[in-house]
Amino acid sequence: MNYLAHALLAGPLPADRVGGVVGDFVKGPLDPLPAGLGPGLAAGVMLHRRIDSFADTHPAFRRSRGRVSAARRRVAGIMVDMFYDHFLARHWGQFRGQRLTDFTADTYRMIAGHPEPLPAAFGPVFERMRGQDWLASYREADTVALALDRMAEFRLRRPNPLAGAGDELLAAYAGLEADFFEFLPAALAFARGLAQARDAGG
Repeated sequence: MNYLAHALLAGPLPADRVGGVVGDFVKGPLDPLPAGLGPGLAAGVMLHRRIDSFADTHPAFRRSRGRVSAARRRVAGIMVDMFYDHFLARHWGQFRGQRLTDFTADTYRMIAGHPEPLPAAFGPVFERMRGQDWLASYREADTVALALDRMAEFRLRRPNPLAGAGDELLAAYAGLEADFFEFLPAALAFARGLAQARDAGG
C-alpha cells in the first residue's frame, strides 16, 4: 500500500495514522524498540507492516501485480501500490464520509504535530508531500505517472523499469479498478480487526 491507503487503513488514532504514512522509512525489527523510535509510532509502524503483509497475499492484489507487463514485473508491487492510491482518491466518497482534502489536511497536521521523533529521511519527503498535497493529487492518473517517473530516478538506488510505468495504469485500467474494489473492503475489515484486537489486549 502507498501513503493514502495506509493513512485510511490506519484508522483515526494519530499515532497509527502517522505510523501508517512513515512506515516504509522505519527499517529493521521493532522489538526491542530502535533508538529514537517511540512506542506510539512503533505501534503504527507495526500496523503498517501487517497491512502490507495482508496485501501481498490477497488474491486481488496478486491479480493486479499479474496485470503488470513482464518487463516491469519486479517492480509490480510498487506500481500497484500507486495505482490503488489513485483508485482510492478517485472513489474516496465510497469509503469515507469526510472530504478527501479535509482528510489529507488532518493527516498532515497529525504528522507535523506528532510528539515523538520521526525518521530523519522522512522530513524532506513530508515537506514536499504536504506542500504539493500528494495524497489528494493521486486522483489524477497523470500525477501517478509523474510520481512513478520521479521514483525511478530519485528513490530507487538501482537501475529500474519504473519510468513510463504510468502507461500500464491506463492499459489495464478496468481490471485494476475491479481488483481494487475487491481488495479495499477486505483490507479495511482486516485493519479494523487488528486495531480491535490490539485495543482488547490481544
